[in-house]
Formats: sequence, C-alpha cells, structure tokens
Amino acid sequence: MNAIEIHDLHKSFVGFSLKDVSFSVPQGTVMGFVGENGAGKSTTIKCILNLLKKEYGEILLFGKDAVEHEIAIKNDIGVVFDDLHVPETLNATQLDKFMKKVFISWDSHYYFERLAQFKVPVQKRVKELSRGMRMKLSIALALSHHPKLLILDEPTSGLDPIIRDEILDLFLAFMQDERHSILFSSHITSDLEKIADYITCIHNGEILFSESKDVMLYEYGIFKGSKEEVSELPEHAIIGKRYGIFGVEVLVRRNNINEVFPLEKPTIEEIMLFYVKGNVV
Repeated sequence: MNAIEIHDLHKSFVGFSLKDVSFSVPQGTVMGFVGENGAGKSTTIKCILNLLKKEYGEILLFGKDAVEHEIAIKNDIGVVFDDLHVPETLNATQLDKFMKKVFISWDSHYYFERLAQFKVPVQKRVKELSRGMRMKLSIALALSHHPKLLILDEPTSGLDPIIRDEILDLFLAFMQDERHSILFSSHITSDLEKIADYITCIHNGEILFSESKDVMLYEYGIFKGSKEEVSELPEHAIIGKRYGIFGVEVLVRRNNINEVFPLEKPTIEEIMLFYVKGNVV
C-alpha cells in the first residue's frame, strides 16, 4: 500500500502552475521532496492537505480520496510546516488542552514527554520561543496524536546543525514502526541523504524524477574532463552536462560507462543541479 499517491495533479496560479504532478510514497518509507524555492513543493503539499483546491488529478492517502475522506483520515496525519502556525499568545500547556479537542487519539502524556525531551518550556508563550524551540514544539504537536504519516514542509530550515540532527533522530525513531511514512520537503539535501529512502525532484511545477535514493547514488556518477574527453563518452550514458571555465562536468549512468573513465559519487544536491541547471540531454 502507498501512504500517498498523486496522479496528474494540476493547480494554476498567475505565472505558475503544477503540471500533471505524479508520484507515490510507499508505506514504511521516507520520501525526500526536493526542488528550488518556488518549484512547487509547498503548493503540492497544500493540495495534499486540501488547503488548496486542486483543479484536477487524484490524491489518495492510505488508498482513500484525500478530499472525500478528509475528516476520516486527518487523525492519521501529522503536519509540520516551516514555522509554528498557532496563536502566539498560547503556551505549550494551553495547546495541549486545545489539541485534545481536535484529535480523538491525542496523547497528553506522550506530548509532555516529547517537550521534556526537547527541553521546550511549557509555560512560555509561543511568541517568546526561539525558532528552534518553535520547531520542536511543532514536531511534538504533530507526533502526539500518533499519526501514521508525517508531512514535513521545510521543518529543519534555518536551524543549526545540532538541532537539525536531534530532529532527524526523532524522525528516524518515528520510522521504526514499519506502518509509518514521511513526505519530507527540504532544500537541505544533506538531511535527506541521512533519512530518505526515495527522492522526488520538482522544477517549475513538473516532476523531473522520482527514484530510490540508494539506486540514484549508486547508478549515477560524475565525470570531469575536457570537451575532448567528454566527447568520448557514449551519448546514451549521459544525463546532463555542466560547462565551466575549467572543463565539463557530466552526470552519467555508471553501468553505461567504461571503467577507464574515473567517476565521482554524486550527492543528491549535485544530481538535482544537473537536472535543474545543467544541459540535460
């Protein structure tokens, strides 16, 4: 079963549109959702959550239509945006009382355990918390009704490496249950290299690729050389080229390249840049 299935999703604005977006998040996996700012990540997520009305296409959550069954499945979804969108005059203790009325499976004991783990002060108002503390509170709120699916929209953006690492550890702990899944939108690709099973890349509202992370990092390689050396590479092996003052960098499929050509292992960020900014063949 897929936790999320999207088929031919379309949503238009003035100057931008999602164009037939399709991908799926298998149950028990983490999908990294990458792309530059304005590529369509947040728009896609808001359509999944029915915060934006799709124009056409199909969105299924746990095999059910996300719009038709929105109320029935909301208890199985936890959401973390790039900031905490709650009344800023409330504190964590007051938010606990509010969330009890929202989610039938709200677990106050688990909630306050997470706040203690994160060292989030429970009496400070939200507006008095640092960005790191706000994000930790947001994650505690998202987890404390025991969802099966986490949808994360840039949750680690702007945080220092230590706090980011703590948050990633919590997501990894969440994934110990094989029924759990995560859609993790982030421009910090190093975070996704630590946690993601699959990577989906969106650019200008279109999906460029959606593949297994391990397969990508194993099958792709980067060759660096002169134009003359690059001309010796088989054309069918080349995915994209980037030209610089010192030569050419080429993203290739390893299996189609002779071993005499030295290849470097790419990062997710490098693969994305080849697709987005490179001269893709």
